Amino acid sequence: MKKLLDIYNKVNLFGNENGMKLTIIEPGSISYEMKVLPKHLATPTTIHGGMVAAMMDGVIGVAGLSAVAQEGKLVSTVEFKISYYNPALVGDILTGKGIVEKKGSRIIYASGEIYNQNNKIIAKALGTLNAYPIEKSDMTEYL
Repeated sequence: MKKLLDIYNKVNLFGNENGMKLTIIEPGSISYEMKVLPKHLATPTTIHGGMVAAMMDGVIGVAGLSAVAQEGKLVSTVEFKISYYNPALVGDILTGKGIVEKKGSRIIYASGEIYNQNNKIIAKALGTLNAYPIEKSDMTEYL
């Protein structure tokens, strides 16, 4: 599992560019942290909803990845529904918690929540992921 997650962290340019810090709690349970920077804003003080959605895609996606990496599989998002509860502001430290709700051999259901540093809920999501062998990806050169 560690090798695939190390590869993911290396090639995940989006996460690296946006300062997203990943912690694997256990297979199927992760935490992602990110500081809201001026480049993430839609207004002078508030993060763009698309940036929250992008972070959430990472939160549920890596929860799924952590559940199947030991099987030599990657995941891709099939769909997810996000609900926004409160705005996040420039300077906020966002923490996303992702968990796998149900894991099949190919389909994974995951949920995520993003909070700010004051434990105020920013967004929640439910998603479906597709697990597939790394051999079907463009990442085999990193093995």
